Amino acid sequence: MKKMMLLLLTALLSFSTHSYAKMIDGIAIIVEGEAITTAEISAVRKQLSLSKDKAIDVLIQDRLQKSAMKDIVIEENLIDKKIENIAAQNAVTISKMQKILKQQGTSWTQYRESINESLKKEKFYQEKVIASIPVPTEDEIKLFYKKHKKSFHIPSKITATEYSAPNEKKITTFIKTKKHAGIESRKIVKSTKEMDQTLLGMFLETPIGKYTKVINAGDKFITYKLRSKTGKVIMPFDVARPAIISAWKQQQQGKALEDYFKKLRTRANIQILR
Repeated sequence: MKKMMLLLLTALLSFSTHSYAKMIDGIAIIVEGEAITTAEISAVRKQLSLSKDKAIDVLIQDRLQKSAMKDIVIEENLIDKKIENIAAQNAVTISKMQKILKQQGTSWTQYRESINESLKKEKFYQEKVIASIPVPTEDEIKLFYKKHKKSFHIPSKITATEYSAPNEKKITTFIKTKKHAGIESRKIVKSTKEMDQTLLGMFLETPIGKYTKVINAGDKFITYKLRSKTGKVIMPFDVARPAIISAWKQQQQGKALEDYFKKLRTRANIQILR
């Protein structure tokens, strides 16, 4: 929750920075030399639906994080790679992305700086938060599953279309072009309780309407297009194990982040002006 709050705050502040710069507004708090204005407090209260005290806490944490990240440097090629990945995920070229951003009033320099900040935050979390979390014991995993069992559910039935071809090139070409020449297909309906765990994992991570990765079945190559996922059933412990560990780590990250900033705040230079 704390991490999510900071991410929401980052988006809000990056959107509003230039507006605040144009405003003549009183400084309410100074954290490690960084000012927090009354306008920022009001904006965070409104955007995140928080009380004044909670909004102030979030803003103080944001300034403490910026102070903690001041020595983190992200190489330009990593920023380029991140932007290329974002463009690819949205099926647009870099030049098209630049045009869209310009239409929205965001310069390319501002956008690169926002990517730089997001990468710095990722590195910060990795070094200061995630690295401090130990590997969970078997007892901790089982206890977490017992307490949150209802959270670990999957569809009880999955419907898909299986497409197969005698070689990988034909099946990958089919996925790109949707041309069925040389492709065999059949509808399948699977009960998740009876499915192979590897195939189940692949089906669960594939969105409806999308294709799974290509599978080498020995005598042919197969991909599945997911049609529907219906019903609900609680996952057995062995099946849910990766999800349990992931959820446990997320919970621990929240606690570790909160503890980190509590310690940082006790020795920080914070001046309350109004």
